[in-house]
Amino acid sequence: MTIIYFLLLLSVIIVIHEAGHLLAAKKFHVYCYEFSFGMGPLLWKKQTKETQYSIRAIPMGGYVSMAGETDGDELYPDVEVPEERRLINRPWWQRIIILLAGVTMNFLLAWVLFSVVYLAQGAYAESPPAVVGSVRENSPAEKAGFEAGDIILEISKADGDSIRPKTFMDMQTFYMDDTDTVTYTVQRGSEVLDLKVTPEYSEESQTYLIGISSGDVIVKPVNLLNCWYYGAREMGDIASLMLRTILNLFRGIGLNQLSGPVGIYQATETYAAMGLLSLLFLMAQLSLNVGIFNLLPLPVLDGGQIVITLAECLSGKKMNEKFKLVLFGACWVVLIGLMVFVTWNDITRIFGL
Repeated sequence: MTIIYFLLLLSVIIVIHEAGHLLAAKKFHVYCYEFSFGMGPLLWKKQTKETQYSIRAIPMGGYVSMAGETDGDELYPDVEVPEERRLINRPWWQRIIILLAGVTMNFLLAWVLFSVVYLAQGAYAESPPAVVGSVRENSPAEKAGFEAGDIILEISKADGDSIRPKTFMDMQTFYMDDTDTVTYTVQRGSEVLDLKVTPEYSEESQTYLIGISSGDVIVKPVNLLNCWYYGAREMGDIASLMLRTILNLFRGIGLNQLSGPVGIYQATETYAAMGLLSLLFLMAQLSLNVGIFNLLPLPVLDGGQIVITLAECLSGKKMNEKFKLVLFGACWVVLIGLMVFVTWNDITRIFGL
């Protein structure tokens, strides 16, 4: 059953993304050859005036094929498309809106799902203030001199990066997977102290921790009117965490925590066992992650296409096609290498290699 949930989650997220491109493309009269649910051999199709809607054999994702999206539109050589209806010939701002429409749909899906989950639960657990609730015995925090009740005013890393956290979530997001010594500026009564602490790896949580926990979680009642607000807050918290993770990756931090399809499959099994709401929450997280990932400035992603479109607009000329092919090829090599790496990460984590 897990494989069905897994395929359904990814397919819905990707099809919603591609549907965003399709709707925006049609709004600006870009010719769309096909909108497909799934990949591989064709199982069913319905031809409208110009767009073929199809279901394919492999229920993994989907795609929309737009005129002018690839050189020569090799897959549809027999279809004559007016030049003004090709994507590459539309005004630059229309192309950017079409490119952004996919991630916009992913963000919208995530927001709706988060909101629905909290509405069904009837409560939202708000991250407590940045105050030490307790200190674990024999932890790095205890050795550094932390005490329950310390108010965290500022956290500073060795590289100069710092934050003035308002909540415990801010703190966790900031130093996630950091292994360097960190300086905490805390207020204890009328004193302001600087405490230096080095995180230690925890086998239990498989991450680096210093050994402090928060106070009591603040529970807010959720109804039909405010669920959209709390859904947006959850989106903001998770987006902040993901952006911090991406920044850490460029610094070489947290590479061993990256996960791919195998990890997502395992997470699907875990969340499905906890019920429908947990599965919807996972779908919301994945949809948000897909949206953010697609905004990265890599040529084969929407973010990279937006950068290229803006560069061509500012320079007043199209990017050299040979250079573009080399750029795309190099990007695919990087992404495939990353996929192999995260899959190996998942396998070693699952089997303890």
